[in-house]
Amino acid sequence: MKIISYNVNGIRAAIRKGFLEWLSEEKPDIVCLQETKATPDQVPISEIESLGYQTFWETSTVKKGYSGVAIFSKLSPNHVNYGIGIEKYDQEGRVIRADYKDFSVMSVYMPSGTMGDIRQAFKMQWLSDFQSYINELKQDKKELIISGDYNICHRPIDIHDPVRNKNSTGFLPEEREWVSGFIDSGFIDTFRFFNQEPHHYSWWSYRAGARQKNLGWRIDYHMVSKTLEGRLRIATILPQAHHSDHCPIVLEID
Repeated sequence: MKIISYNVNGIRAAIRKGFLEWLSEEKPDIVCLQETKATPDQVPISEIESLGYQTFWETSTVKKGYSGVAIFSKLSPNHVNYGIGIEKYDQEGRVIRADYKDFSVMSVYMPSGTMGDIRQAFKMQWLSDFQSYINELKQDKKELIISGDYNICHRPIDIHDPVRNKNSTGFLPEEREWVSGFIDSGFIDTFRFFNQEPHHYSWWSYRAGARQKNLGWRIDYHMVSKTLEGRLRIATILPQAHHSDHCPIVLEID
């Protein structure tokens, strides 16, 4: 089974850049999208469905063209859950989960904290509340795949310039500590499970030719429950896909 996560930074813009053609060639079984920035009625659903997908959307209710997550699935989920039950997060359209027979897949768009101290505080509270939510969810859903834009680089290897960015949101010590704690609570960073090499990133600034120079950040993850370790087959990053300032990340499991 092939699962792709992709922050498309606006699905309508991504579609104009060839996203649907790319999707038809890549043929994932499940797609987790972040920053869709659209409601389903603004998207050519019939074209997506013609590729074999059912589509499920969680959109922002506080601001049009903001945030939003989705799951496209060739498998019919047993249940789809929208949000985490906390209004201040759910109204921003940050989480959607599809439950299947023997695992669950979650598409998550975590806050960035780049808009100042208030939003950084919001991000830190989100991280705490999300951990609590997952701790409780694990009691019922033991095989979790939590895919998406975490907006945090975990280790120096995950960012092109760890020294200059040591005080940058997305690489703050307290954010990185949270990722370590999240992994220690029973998860695997699947890309690092297979690959310990540097210079692999999933996001690049639009400024100063950062992508061409590969001056990036790895902030997108497939985190999976440790109980799924024996089913992991491949975890890769696809920097050649250019529909967004992010690129897709791939997970294959048995």
